[in-house]
Amino acid sequence: MKHHNIFFILLIAVFAVIACKKEAELSLERVKYNNNKTTYPETKMDSAQAINAITKQKVQEVIDLSILYSSGNQDTEIDTAMYSQILGYFHKADSTTLKPLLSELDSLKVKNARVSDLEVFEKIHKKDTLNFAKFNVEYFDANKKAIATKQREAQYILMSAPKKFKKEFKFYFLNFYNKPLNDSTSTGVTR
Repeated sequence: MKHHNIFFILLIAVFAVIACKKEAELSLERVKYNNNKTTYPETKMDSAQAINAITKQKVQEVIDLSILYSSGNQDTEIDTAMYSQILGYFHKADSTTLKPLLSELDSLKVKNARVSDLEVFEKIHKKDTLNFAKFNVEYFDANKKAIATKQREAQYILMSAPKKFKKEFKFYFLNFYNKPLNDSTSTGVTR
């Protein structure tokens, strides 16, 4: 009876080793030929959807970096690098470019912000087509309580930056936090 139990245990061990080895081979084969196209579904956007998504991302990045910059001492090397990084989002940037944004963040003591309801539109001025983004920005304090919601507008430009056999564009803001067109007052409640 004792030999029978040992034989049974060895038989189970052999099957376990074979099963593990076969599963490992299967996993390696599956991973070997794996790529993003087969793993993740491709989502295709038309150019309007792509511009809308990119614009929202860039607006959020500028606001987030500006919040980090304004919450710092603004006199360290990191702050200088961060300020340069923010100005990199603008086509022709100077110190007056960020002044309206930074002064608003400082006056409200903003610690976080969320961009919503972004709408991209064009306006014809003489023979030029100007690109604008109108959006709402919700500001939050250190306790994550809403401070204010403001409607803002930014003007942007897409500049051609062709690479080998591809059409690519670089995104730059021309103006940020302009007053919305045909609106003399800002919206939102300040507490």
